[in-house]
Amino acid sequence: MKILGVVGSPRREGNTSTLLQEALKPFKKNSIETKLVFLSDYYIRDCNGCESCKETYKCVINDDMQKLYPDILESDAIILGSPTYFYNVSADIKAFIDRCYCFEIFDKDDRSVWMGLNEATGIKYAAVIAVSEQEKEEDMGFTAETMVKSLEALGYRVISTVKALHLFEAGEALNNKKVMEDANQAGKKLLKQLQLKEEVKAQLNKSNQ
Repeated sequence: MKILGVVGSPRREGNTSTLLQEALKPFKKNSIETKLVFLSDYYIRDCNGCESCKETYKCVINDDMQKLYPDILESDAIILGSPTYFYNVSADIKAFIDRCYCFEIFDKDDRSVWMGLNEATGIKYAAVIAVSEQEKEEDMGFTAETMVKSLEALGYRVISTVKALHLFEAGEALNNKKVMEDANQAGKKLLKQLQLKEEVKAQLNKSNQ
Protein backbone atom coordinates (compact mmCIF):
# COMPACT_ATOMS: atom_id res chain seq x y z
CA MET A 1 0.00 0.00 0.00
CA LYS A 2 1.26 3.47 -0.88
CA ILE A 3 -0.19 6.90 -0.12
CA LEU A 4 0.74 10.05 -2.03
CA GLY A 5 0.45 13.48 -0.40
CA VAL A 6 0.53 16.50 -2.70
CA VAL A 7 1.12 19.99 -1.28
CA GLY A 8 0.02 22.85 -3.50
CA SER A 9 1.53 25.58 -1.34
CA PRO A 10 5.04 27.00 -1.81
CA ARG A 11 5.42 27.31 1.97
CA ARG A 12 7.09 24.14 3.18
CA GLU A 13 6.29 25.00 6.80
CA GLY A 14 2.90 26.47 6.00
CA ASN A 15 -0.53 25.40 7.15
CA THR A 16 -1.37 23.32 4.07
CA SER A 17 1.83 21.33 4.53
CA THR A 18 1.25 20.97 8.27
CA LEU A 19 -2.27 19.63 7.85
CA LEU A 20 -1.35 17.27 5.03
CA GLN A 21 1.46 15.82 7.10
CA GLU A 22 -0.97 15.37 9.97
CA ALA A 23 -3.31 13.45 7.65
CA LEU A 24 -0.44 11.13 6.72
CA LYS A 25 0.41 10.27 10.33
CA PRO A 26 -2.10 7.37 10.66
CA PHE A 27 -0.46 5.67 7.68
CA LYS A 28 3.05 6.17 9.03
CA LYS A 29 1.91 4.83 12.39
CA ASN A 30 0.82 1.66 10.61
CA SER A 31 4.13 1.41 8.69
CA ILE A 32 2.40 2.14 5.37
CA GLU A 33 4.54 3.74 2.68
CA THR A 34 3.85 7.44 2.18
CA LYS A 35 5.37 10.04 -0.11
CA LEU A 36 4.94 13.77 0.35
CA VAL A 37 5.64 16.04 -2.61
CA PHE A 38 5.75 19.82 -2.75
CA LEU A 39 4.67 20.91 -6.21
CA SER A 40 6.79 24.04 -5.93
CA ASP A 41 9.83 21.75 -6.23
CA TYR A 42 8.72 20.68 -9.70
CA TYR A 43 8.52 22.48 -13.02
CA ILE A 44 5.07 21.60 -14.37
CA ARG A 45 3.87 23.17 -17.59
CA ASP A 46 0.21 23.76 -18.39
CA CYS A 47 -1.75 21.21 -20.37
CA ASN A 48 -1.79 22.44 -23.98
CA GLY A 49 -4.80 20.43 -25.13
CA CYS A 50 -2.86 18.58 -27.82
CA GLU A 51 -4.84 15.33 -27.22
CA SER A 52 -1.71 13.24 -27.85
CA CYS A 53 -2.61 11.24 -24.74
CA LYS A 54 -5.93 9.97 -26.07
CA GLU A 55 -4.59 6.62 -27.26
CA THR A 56 -1.81 5.96 -24.74
CA TYR A 57 -3.15 7.72 -21.59
CA LYS A 58 0.34 9.21 -21.26
CA CYS A 59 1.23 12.89 -21.47
CA VAL A 60 3.86 13.83 -24.06
CA ILE A 61 5.02 17.03 -22.35
CA ASN A 62 8.54 16.43 -21.10
CA ASP A 63 8.80 18.21 -17.77
CA ASP A 64 8.83 17.34 -14.06
CA MET A 65 5.28 16.01 -14.15
CA GLN A 66 6.82 12.91 -15.71
CA LYS A 67 8.49 12.29 -12.33
CA LEU A 68 5.11 12.37 -10.60
CA TYR A 69 3.08 10.16 -12.94
CA PRO A 70 4.59 6.90 -11.57
CA ASP A 71 3.75 7.99 -8.01
CA ILE A 72 0.17 8.77 -9.02
CA LEU A 73 -0.29 5.43 -10.75
CA GLU A 74 1.38 3.38 -8.02
CA SER A 75 -0.47 4.99 -5.12
CA ASP A 76 -3.58 3.41 -3.64
CA ALA A 77 -4.77 6.78 -2.39
CA ILE A 78 -3.93 10.44 -2.77
CA ILE A 79 -4.31 13.42 -0.46
CA LEU A 80 -4.42 16.83 -2.14
CA GLY A 81 -3.84 20.02 -0.20
CA SER A 82 -4.14 23.60 -1.41
CA PRO A 83 -4.35 27.09 0.04
CA THR A 84 -7.04 29.39 -1.29
CA TYR A 85 -5.84 31.89 -3.88
CA PHE A 86 -8.60 34.19 -5.15
CA TYR A 87 -11.39 31.76 -4.24
CA ASN A 88 -9.78 28.72 -5.82
CA VAL A 89 -6.82 26.34 -5.73
CA SER A 90 -3.23 27.48 -6.17
CA ALA A 91 -1.69 27.58 -9.65
CA ASP A 92 0.52 24.61 -8.71
CA ILE A 93 -2.46 22.40 -7.85
CA LYS A 94 -4.37 23.57 -10.93
CA ALA A 95 -1.46 22.66 -13.22
CA PHE A 96 -1.12 19.28 -11.48
CA ILE A 97 -4.81 18.53 -11.93
CA ASP A 98 -4.86 19.68 -15.56
CA ARG A 99 -1.91 17.45 -16.38
CA CYS A 100 -3.85 14.47 -15.08
CA TYR A 101 -6.13 14.95 -18.08
CA CYS A 102 -4.16 12.17 -19.75
CA PHE A 103 -5.95 9.76 -17.38
CA GLU A 104 -9.34 10.64 -18.84
CA ILE A 105 -10.79 8.26 -21.43
CA PHE A 106 -13.42 9.32 -23.97
CA ASP A 107 -15.51 7.37 -26.44
CA LYS A 108 -14.20 8.03 -29.94
CA ASP A 109 -17.58 8.99 -31.33
CA ASP A 110 -19.32 10.51 -28.32
CA ARG A 111 -17.29 12.54 -25.82
CA SER A 112 -20.25 12.64 -23.46
CA VAL A 113 -19.29 9.01 -22.74
CA TRP A 114 -16.12 9.02 -20.67
CA MET A 115 -14.41 7.70 -17.57
CA GLY A 116 -11.33 8.19 -15.45
CA LEU A 117 -8.55 5.63 -15.86
CA ASN A 118 -9.10 4.42 -12.29
CA GLU A 119 -12.65 3.41 -13.16
CA ALA A 120 -11.21 0.98 -15.71
CA THR A 121 -8.31 -0.30 -13.62
CA GLY A 122 -9.88 -0.21 -10.16
CA ILE A 123 -11.27 2.68 -8.13
CA LYS A 124 -8.93 4.52 -5.79
CA TYR A 125 -9.51 6.75 -2.78
CA ALA A 126 -8.64 10.29 -1.82
CA ALA A 127 -8.90 13.05 0.75
CA VAL A 128 -8.80 16.80 0.26
CA ILE A 129 -7.48 19.58 2.49
CA ALA A 130 -8.36 23.19 1.64
CA VAL A 131 -6.99 26.14 3.62
CA SER A 132 -8.25 29.72 3.74
CA GLU A 133 -7.20 32.76 5.75
CA GLN A 134 -10.80 33.98 5.96
CA GLU A 135 -13.25 33.05 8.71
CA LYS A 136 -16.26 32.30 6.51
CA GLU A 137 -16.44 29.12 4.44
CA GLU A 138 -18.00 31.04 1.55
CA ASP A 139 -14.76 33.02 1.23
CA MET A 140 -12.91 29.79 0.47
CA GLY A 141 -14.75 29.82 -2.83
CA PHE A 142 -14.20 26.74 -4.98
CA THR A 143 -10.92 25.50 -3.48
CA ALA A 144 -12.23 22.27 -1.97
CA GLU A 145 -14.78 21.64 -4.70
CA THR A 146 -12.21 22.01 -7.49
CA MET A 147 -10.06 19.29 -5.95
CA VAL A 148 -12.99 17.01 -5.10
CA LYS A 149 -14.68 17.20 -8.50
CA SER A 150 -11.38 16.74 -10.36
CA LEU A 151 -10.44 13.69 -8.32
CA GLU A 152 -13.89 12.20 -8.81
CA ALA A 153 -13.56 12.69 -12.55
CA LEU A 154 -10.29 10.77 -12.39
CA GLY A 155 -11.97 7.81 -10.73
CA TYR A 156 -11.21 8.54 -7.09
CA ARG A 157 -13.75 8.27 -4.32
CA VAL A 158 -13.13 11.23 -2.02
CA ILE A 159 -13.53 9.96 1.54
CA SER A 160 -12.94 13.18 3.48
CA THR A 161 -12.82 16.91 2.80
CA VAL A 162 -11.18 19.20 5.35
CA LYS A 163 -11.94 22.91 5.12
CA ALA A 164 -9.51 24.77 7.38
CA LEU A 165 -10.51 28.39 7.93
CA HIS A 166 -8.85 31.46 9.47
CA LEU A 167 -5.29 30.24 8.94
CA PHE A 168 -2.69 32.54 7.40
CA GLU A 169 0.60 32.80 9.27
CA ALA A 170 2.83 29.74 8.96
CA GLY A 171 2.37 27.45 11.94
CA GLU A 172 -1.09 28.69 12.95
CA ALA A 173 -2.60 25.29 12.27
CA LEU A 174 -0.44 23.75 15.00
CA ASN A 175 -2.26 25.89 17.56
CA ASN A 176 -5.71 24.95 16.28
CA LYS A 177 -6.64 21.65 17.90
CA LYS A 178 -9.86 21.23 15.93
CA VAL A 179 -8.35 21.62 12.49
CA MET A 180 -5.40 19.37 13.37
CA GLU A 181 -7.84 16.73 14.59
CA ASP A 182 -9.92 17.13 11.43
CA ALA A 183 -6.84 16.44 9.31
CA ASN A 184 -5.83 13.46 11.42
CA GLN A 185 -9.34 12.03 11.29
CA ALA A 186 -9.37 12.44 7.51
CA GLY A 187 -6.25 10.31 7.36
CA LYS A 188 -7.70 7.73 9.72
CA LYS A 189 -10.90 7.44 7.73
CA LEU A 190 -8.97 7.07 4.48
CA LEU A 191 -6.85 4.37 6.09
CA LYS A 192 -9.93 2.50 7.32
CA GLN A 193 -11.42 2.63 3.83
CA LEU A 194 -8.30 1.07 2.35
CA GLN A 195 -8.15 -1.56 5.08
CA LEU A 196 -11.79 -2.45 4.48
CA LYS A 197 -11.05 -2.86 0.79
CA GLU A 198 -8.19 -5.24 1.59
CA GLU A 199 -10.38 -7.22 4.00
CA VAL A 200 -13.11 -7.65 1.39
CA LYS A 201 -10.61 -8.70 -1.26
CA ALA A 202 -9.10 -11.26 1.12
CA GLN A 203 -12.53 -12.61 2.02
CA LEU A 204 -13.51 -12.93 -1.65
CA ASN A 205 -10.28 -14.71 -2.47
CA LYS A 206 -10.83 -17.08 0.45
CA SER A 207 -14.40 -17.86 -0.54
CA ASN A 208 -13.35 -18.54 -4.13
CA GLN A 209 -10.70 -21.08 -3.17
